[in-house]
Amino acid sequence: MRRLLLALLIAATPAAAQWRPDGPITFVSPYAPGGADAFMRTIGEFFSQQLGQPLAVVNRDGGSGVVGMRSVASAAPDGRTLGMTPMTPVVVQPHMVRNLGIDPTSFAPVCGTNENVLGIVVRTETPIRTLPELVAAGRARAMTYGSAGPNSLPFLGVWRIQRATGVEFTHIAYRGDPPHLVELLGGRLDFSTTVVASASEFIQAGRMRLIGVFSHGRHPDFPDVPTAREQGIDALQFSQVGIYAPRGTPDAVLTRYEQLCREALETEAVRRIAAQLRVVIRYMPRADFGAMIAGEYEAYRGILRDLGVQPE
Repeated sequence: MRRLLLALLIAATPAAAQWRPDGPITFVSPYAPGGADAFMRTIGEFFSQQLGQPLAVVNRDGGSGVVGMRSVASAAPDGRTLGMTPMTPVVVQPHMVRNLGIDPTSFAPVCGTNENVLGIVVRTETPIRTLPELVAAGRARAMTYGSAGPNSLPFLGVWRIQRATGVEFTHIAYRGDPPHLVELLGGRLDFSTTVVASASEFIQAGRMRLIGVFSHGRHPDFPDVPTAREQGIDALQFSQVGIYAPRGTPDAVLTRYEQLCREALETEAVRRIAAQLRVVIRYMPRADFGAMIAGEYEAYRGILRDLGVQPE
C-alpha cells in the first residue's frame, strides 16, 4: 500500500519539479566582480541546494554586459548555463552594435529578480534639493553630469528629463558607477545619474543627496525622495534585472527554474543580502518577464533612433 501511494505521488508530481541538471551549473554575471554578485551568489546557492548540483558564479565582463550574455546565448540549452543581468545588453546594445550576435530571441527568459532603481544624486553642499531645481539650475548655467556610459539606462533617464523639460546638460561617460561618483564628490561634476544602490553609502553618510528617482515608485530605503513623475517631470526609466537561459532550453527546465527563482526571492538569506545591498526585489514570472523584454527591445529601437545613435 505504501509503495502504491508513493507511485501515485510521483505520478502526480509535475515533470518540471522532477527535473535536475546532470552536472554542475554555471551562473554568468556579465559584469566585473562587485557588490551585486553577493545577491546573485545567494540565489545561486539556493538553486544548488534544491537541484543537488554545484553552482559557480562566473564573471565575464566586457561590452556593457554583451560578452557574458553572448556566452550564455551560445551555451548548450540543457539547463546548466544561466545568466543574470539588467536589461541593457539584451534590449539596448543590439541596437548600437552591428552583428552583435544577441538580441531577445537569443534567450529563454526565466524570471525577473529585482529592479535597479535609478536616480539623480548631487553633493550635499549644493543647494539643489529637487529635480525642478536641477532643471532651473541647468537653464541658468552649463552643468555637467556623469554616468556609467553613453546610452546606459541611467544616462537615458537624464535624456528623458531633457526631452521633457528642454534643458541641456553636458554628459561625461565613465566605466561603471564608482568613477563618476568619486568625481562628483571631488566637485568635478555637478550631478550624477546612477543605480541608487551604488550611491547609497554616500547618501547615508550625508555626502550626497538623492533628489529623485526614475522608477514607478519611490526607493523603499529612501521613501522621502519622490519620483521624477511625482515632481512633475515625465521621466520614467525602468531597469529590471532578470535571469536568462539559452534559447531552446526545454520548457520543463524553464518552469523548474522559474519556480526556484520565486522561492529563492522569498528566503530569509536572499532578502537579508538584498537589504544589505539595497537591492529592490521585484519578481516577475517568466511570461511577464519575456513580454517586457520584447516590448523594451522595440521601444529602445525608437529611443536610440531619436538620439541619433547609429549602429557601429
